[in-house]
Amino acid sequence: MSERPYFETVRSFANVPITEDGVDTVSFLEASDGLVKLFDLLGSGVFGFGVRSRYQHASASSATLENFVRSETSEGHRHGTGCLVRLTRGLMFLCKALLHMQNNPSVELHVCFKRSYDEVLKHHHTFVVRSLAVVAVRAAPYRRDFIARISQGADREKFEGELAKWLAGLDAISKRLKAFIEEGGYGRV
Repeated sequence: MSERPYFETVRSFANVPITEDGVDTVSFLEASDGLVKLFDLLGSGVFGFGVRSRYQHASASSATLENFVRSETSEGHRHGTGCLVRLTRGLMFLCKALLHMQNNPSVELHVCFKRSYDEVLKHHHTFVVRSLAVVAVRAAPYRRDFIARISQGADREKFEGELAKWLAGLDAISKRLKAFIEEGGYGRV
């Protein structure tokens, strides 16, 4: 008997509540923890961010990510907001890479990540960082190995369905945060 697929073992971005006030901070952080674990499956301890720290110190004014940013900005602080901007970029990068993977079943994972990098992150980086990023993207595992790790032997159709739900939730949240951050003048995603 196989283990449950990765996307059934972590909080899905599809299940993060979004209200009129914004994206629920605690649920978002729980889903982000799953993102960190996903990067561990890729062989990278890439994400560390100050959103959780800010939430722990000001949870009453940070129930949603939008309120978190407004509150921090009104206090003259920007560290957590800057971390959220970078995290949102990372979420968009991962989402696009996995969407490329899902939509192009014959393309290797490093190609999917390279396309995503070019679309989402490249314009934020200097030539030197771009060169390093290209090398890092090439280190992505083979597609079949990555899928085997996150599907954990589960039925392929079920895995694809869970991945699609997870990506739809992630896409909706990252687009919402991008719009909020940029339209509010809090940063550039």
